Amino acid sequence: MKVIWPLGQATVRDVYDALRARRTVAYTTVQTMMNILETKGHLKKEPGEKAQVYTSVRPQRLVVQSMVREFVNRVFDGSARPLLVHLLKEKGLTERERKQLQRLFDKEGE
Repeated sequence: MKVIWPLGQATVRDVYDALRARRTVAYTTVQTMMNILETKGHLKKEPGEKAQVYTSVRPQRLVVQSMVREFVNRVFDGSARPLLVHLLKEKGLTERERKQLQRLFDKEGE
């Protein structure tokens, strides 16, 4: 999905090539995952000139929003505050990222 969203649409080969730039992955694995995402309703497949072309059914913002909500509900019993506190305390964040989170946190608390 992270490969398809910025492109708007992609073939299995497009996704495979993008993933191979970062790590080793088999073409058939990419094909299988894209078929699963299509079966689950996340991708739509249409015939292209040479290969099937996949597009996302839902925009990235809505998918991320849904995933974050599900994560917060499952891990933090529906309260985002503990997640934000954890992110603010996380040592892997840069000072700039910490300040941005703090501003968002302060703004939402108003």
